[in-house]
Amino acid sequence: MATGRGRMLQQRWLGLQTLREPSKGGGAAQGRARVFGFRKGPGVKFSAGSAALRCHGRDGQHWESSFSCYSGLLDRMPSEILLKIFSYLDAVSLLCTGCVSRRFYHLANDNFIWIRIYSTAFSSTRSNWKVNSVEKIAISMSFLSVQDKEAGYWKKEYITKQIASVKAALADILKPVNPYTGLPVKTKEALRIFGLGWAIILKEKSGKEYIMEHVDLSINDTSVTVTWYGKNWPCLASLSTLDLCGVTPVFMDWYKTPTKHRLRWHSLIAKYNLSHLTESTMIGCDRLIRIFCLHPGLLVGLWKKEEELAFVMANLHFHHLVERSTLGSATIPYELPPHSPFLDDSPEYGLHGYQLHVDLHSGGVFYLCGTFRNLFTKKGNIENGHVKLIVINFKNNREHLPLIGKVGLSWKTDIFDGCIKSCSMMDVTLLDEHGKPFWCFSSPVCMRLPATPSDGPSFLGQTYSMDYVDAEGRVHVELVWIRETEEYFIVNLVLYLSVAKINHWFGTEY
Repeated sequence: MATGRGRMLQQRWLGLQTLREPSKGGGAAQGRARVFGFRKGPGVKFSAGSAALRCHGRDGQHWESSFSCYSGLLDRMPSEILLKIFSYLDAVSLLCTGCVSRRFYHLANDNFIWIRIYSTAFSSTRSNWKVNSVEKIAISMSFLSVQDKEAGYWKKEYITKQIASVKAALADILKPVNPYTGLPVKTKEALRIFGLGWAIILKEKSGKEYIMEHVDLSINDTSVTVTWYGKNWPCLASLSTLDLCGVTPVFMDWYKTPTKHRLRWHSLIAKYNLSHLTESTMIGCDRLIRIFCLHPGLLVGLWKKEEELAFVMANLHFHHLVERSTLGSATIPYELPPHSPFLDDSPEYGLHGYQLHVDLHSGGVFYLCGTFRNLFTKKGNIENGHVKLIVINFKNNREHLPLIGKVGLSWKTDIFDGCIKSCSMMDVTLLDEHGKPFWCFSSPVCMRLPATPSDGPSFLGQTYSMDYVDAEGRVHVELVWIRETEEYFIVNLVLYLSVAKINHWFGTEY
């Protein structure tokens, strides 16, 4: 019953906000707006909005009169009656009610209401044979703790403890680790339990923001691919940045499936500058679109004809994904815990015992899924601040690997779909000799003709290269197209690891 009343107040509040917008001369333009439906005038429709908003678009006068009457009724209602009504609401509904007006905000901070919610949620002395145990605790605590606390104290305490309980549950779920990948075993389960999703926030140069929630989601072996597309993108020329955020419910409700209209927490994962969509970041095209790669791991598709957004695709590696998507804030990303080096007296410590897992995939199709163990290098292979780690040697034909199927990066929108040849997603997980993730990334890559001839032997077919570079290292792949069998073979795979990263990780001084 409490939840029903809370949703009723929330929906009516949304309706009131909709009615106020035209009188402010497009007031919604000053804040955040859903990208599917940001329009001026009475015909507004939000894709993720409430039923009240849609009904207002069809029959504005009816809603205007009913909400005006309801607003006047609430304004005239005594505070004691409103507090009695608020006492039946759950925590989420009470927070929504506090957003209606300044008066409702102060009333919804009432300590007597929040101490009851707090004691119900976190009581440690519940008893099956004492039905009123929670109420007795609330009453006893109210006399001792309510009157000497400022308004909203117990609301803050409740929110703080909820966040702490979520972090504890998160750490417990992610504790078991897969010995082969070094990643948490229950990452997929954590995504489901925490109702985790992802959103992008497109920011205009004027400060206006558009929020889009993900449309498609596919889970791979060591990463997740998230896609956004639609018809009503904002004009690309007016946009400045794109923020990628994880989205989770503010309060975890273990007994109900999280709904899209509940309060949610944004955790910033990465920020991208859209002015970098230039020829230097373009990695491929077909007859309809061009695709651009922005570090880390973001793929942006533009229509060739209009030079406007067609889709956005993010490839997110599982390493610390749940933490980065839930434990950051809307403006500050999650900060990884400090690393303590594993000390060892070996003369070439940090140069051996590596294990590599690499995937090439797109649209749920895997072109390569390989694991390479006992990788090592020597001090003599340190050059220009990097350590050369050979995984597949072009001189050893037995190590060469074929790619399965025709390599291409699949894309789609609500109107068209396609596949861009010679492009794919690459997932790399490199473990150290202790089985800990040393270097992990997921990123779009493409095959190109080599700028310079290869130093290796010549092959019966055209040679291509595939490269990835970031601050921690570089991946270089050489492939040969065999026309007779119509397949690619990887003939050379080399990792270049940053010496600074190795020294920081192992406590060495190479």
